Amino acid sequence: MKRVFACLAGVVLFGAAGWAHAAYPEKPVTIVVGFPPGGASDVITRLVANQMQVALKQPFVVKNQPGANGNIASEAVAKAAPDGYTLMLGSIANAINGSLLKNMQHDARKAFIPVVQFQSSPSVLVVNPSVPAKSLKELVALAKAKPGMSYASNGTGSSPHLAAELLKQREGIDLLHVAYKGAAPAMTDVIAGHVQVAFLTALSAIPSMQGGSLRPLAVASAKRLPEIPDVPTMQEAGMPDFIVESWNGLFAPAGTPAEVVRVLNRTVNDILQEPGMRKRIQDMASFPAGGTPQQFKALLDSETLKWAEVVQKGNIQPD
Repeated sequence: MKRVFACLAGVVLFGAAGWAHAAYPEKPVTIVVGFPPGGASDVITRLVANQMQVALKQPFVVKNQPGANGNIASEAVAKAAPDGYTLMLGSIANAINGSLLKNMQHDARKAFIPVVQFQSSPSVLVVNPSVPAKSLKELVALAKAKPGMSYASNGTGSSPHLAAELLKQREGIDLLHVAYKGAAPAMTDVIAGHVQVAFLTALSAIPSMQGGSLRPLAVASAKRLPEIPDVPTMQEAGMPDFIVESWNGLFAPAGTPAEVVRVLNRTVNDILQEPGMRKRIQDMASFPAGGTPQQFKALLDSETLKWAEVVQKGNIQPD
């Protein structure tokens, strides 16, 4: 009997040791970002990764792999081992690319597990101060009276581009798309008056709004931005359910163990509740997010369907 108990004790101890050995993470974790260093997506990823490293006692290394509106990174991570050691910054681009890019090798809704949302940053509808419209309704009326006004975007298929296309489709107005290679040159030409209208990310546009070189008409979010409290939301300006936000968060390859997803989700949610982190995100003219994987998946699903309809209706083709 003593031998039996000794054997059972050994099994229990071995099992406990085995589970302890399998605790996640045991080695460095890589988070792939499909955009260049220094942008808002890169910055928020590095902020969160630094805190994940502290919380989970392993390095969380951010690797930039830009190109094809984030699709190069997506293709690489979709093929990675689903063990929790290769993750990705998922973004609104993953909801857009499937309907825009040809010969996609994966469906983001099947290839990834949306683990947790980091934040969302609303687009702001702006005009050059020479444009006589002082509100969304006045801009729509002006566009109907004088078809052919131009709008800038930071590239075909970007959220600012599709925001303007959604406005065109909702209001039946004619606007000419002028695509730039990045947000900075797009905003520069709106400020210079070469292009009249744009949807810009709040972070990039707020200094120019506050300086008077851009006139904001509405914010495409559910609530007003504290940095520009006098600017109404699109809904307040007369456009119900018009929300265009550049969101992002942590994705894992499909098949990643549920316990790994739980560890990552819990850790990031704790980080996003820290006052210092919330302030850093809010200082970027963004809203901290968090939540469950199910909530993040619901966002990805709804955004994918919304933008697929806009792309199809507008017959939008990649450059």
